[in-house]
Amino acid sequence: MTAFAPDRRTFLKLTGASALLSASPFLARSAGASTDPVHGLSVFGDLKYGPDFSHFDYVVPDAPKGGRFVFQAPSWAYNQNPQTFNTFNSFILKGDAPPRMELCFDSLMVPAQDEPDALYGLVAESVEKSDDGNVYTFNLRPEARFHNGSSLTAEDVAFSLNLLKAEGHPQISQTIQQMDRAEAPEPHKVAVYFTGNQTRQLPLTIAVLPILSKRYYTTYDFKQSTLTPPLSSGPYKVGRHAVGRYVEYDRVKDYWAKDLPVMRGRNNFDVIRLDFFRERQAGFEAFKKGDTTFREEFVSKTWATEYNFPAVEDGRVVQKVFPDNRPSGMQGWFLNTRRDKFKDQRVREAIGYAFDFEWANQNLFFGLYQRTVSYFEGSDMAAEGLPSEAELALLEPYRGQVPEEVFGEPYVPPVSDGSGFDRGLLRRANQLLQEAGYRRDGQSMVGPDGAPLVIEFLGNSPSFERIMTPFISNLERLGVAATFRIVDPAQYQVRLNSFDYDAVGRRFSLGPTLSDGIREFWGSRAAGTPGSFNMSGIADPVIDELIEKALAAPSREEMTIAARALDRVLRSGRYWIPQWSKGTHTVAMWDMFGYPEEPPFYGFPVETTWWLDRDKATKIGKAG
Repeated sequence: MTAFAPDRRTFLKLTGASALLSASPFLARSAGASTDPVHGLSVFGDLKYGPDFSHFDYVVPDAPKGGRFVFQAPSWAYNQNPQTFNTFNSFILKGDAPPRMELCFDSLMVPAQDEPDALYGLVAESVEKSDDGNVYTFNLRPEARFHNGSSLTAEDVAFSLNLLKAEGHPQISQTIQQMDRAEAPEPHKVAVYFTGNQTRQLPLTIAVLPILSKRYYTTYDFKQSTLTPPLSSGPYKVGRHAVGRYVEYDRVKDYWAKDLPVMRGRNNFDVIRLDFFRERQAGFEAFKKGDTTFREEFVSKTWATEYNFPAVEDGRVVQKVFPDNRPSGMQGWFLNTRRDKFKDQRVREAIGYAFDFEWANQNLFFGLYQRTVSYFEGSDMAAEGLPSEAELALLEPYRGQVPEEVFGEPYVPPVSDGSGFDRGLLRRANQLLQEAGYRRDGQSMVGPDGAPLVIEFLGNSPSFERIMTPFISNLERLGVAATFRIVDPAQYQVRLNSFDYDAVGRRFSLGPTLSDGIREFWGSRAAGTPGSFNMSGIADPVIDELIEKALAAPSREEMTIAARALDRVLRSGRYWIPQWSKGTHTVAMWDMFGYPEEPPFYGFPVETTWWLDRDKATKIGKAG
């Protein structure tokens, strides 16, 4: 499956705004709170790196520069599309932008991917907070520059933050509503004012947003799509490109921040090129020929059976498995409860009984996956067993408002007999539909309104057809008329943004520290916001309150407890049909790269931490 879209993972930093909490994040040099200027931020006050650190531990600081990295995007965010592009404006809802446009833009701070949520200064050399925590002042590096040589000033930062709040993609604008405003009292000092209702996470969200040129966007309309590469300031800029086919990002060799600790050992390739393919097999063939040189494989059948071409057999292409320690997150078919036919929980649960994961894993996935059961899969935030006393303390006020199962074992999808046609599960599904008022009328399952139950699963790649076919066959046995509709990438994105689907398969990753973005997944307000990630249309006041409690948690332990309570309530709603996950990155590459011995615990930043190994490249004829 995908991250943000089928078969991919996401790099998105999940952010948003809480309506209840007025506490702010701790600021620290190495640990502890301070109102003096500091070099880093973290949600719970812990920083691994001191003020004088020279580079992140997960990079090779003297890695060689040069060469090309050619791949298909395994992750994307905002309006980015891995199959095509028609704009370079990546931070609005309109259009389809190419992934990795974020490489072109600096931010105030950058995350350390070997810590759960720590940030360190990039454009901002240091940061201060007011005693009440409602004003954060970022002290900027005067040497910061845009690619045309003009200074990046506090005016640009304040303009960017205010513009993104007013006109940015909903995944940005909706998450930063508790930022009141940003101002530039001095050329290199930005003051960010919060409403007093912000979460402790929100200042960190602000610190990683892209910085735009005020002068540029007073000439160009920020709200419009454009194929004019924007003026930016990051380690890369847009280079050669052909709409819908490829885009190259060229390394800025005189990049102003290249020697800062947060950038040392990073951004090593001269060119990062993304190739676009409408169909997965075409992309695989391009990799086999060496047109693309790196591929993260998301199709288990391909990984198990198709890496037997000549370049693999003679050692020019190698397969590697890297650990993925991040929470694997939510992957499944999300049922759109905005539509009347999915408003009954029993109907949603019945549909899930038709998917035989055990058969699919054995016959389609070569046993490579495990069943996803939790919205926090792969993390200690996933609920297990009976609720703890601390969880019950959070849940008891809602007794009578949530299903009674919330106070027992959390819901897990049924385990089939692996036959592909488990009669027991289908009988249970039929019983649930009957309880919801459905009846058989010939070959159709007809609802209380007299209309047959029809489900269209929306997709943008035929690679899922082999998985959908047996699922649809079981639904047909129940009398449910199901289809799998594949649409072009642009139409797919438009339909997602407007929630124009019955069911859609998606994957979303959560970070190890919950941030405001969880409101974009499950919050009532997001259910009605075009472009949000609330794919199921969840609008439940209990879930809203538990989201805020999780975001307001004063410690990581209390955050974890609140997340488990939230997980129990979400799972009781049967809003999705969970799919599968694995705790590894399965990677194939032409053997021409150097890379750190281990990826950082909380990330897999291949494009920005690997490099071209010229000896290896020469050996396989790829040095040119």
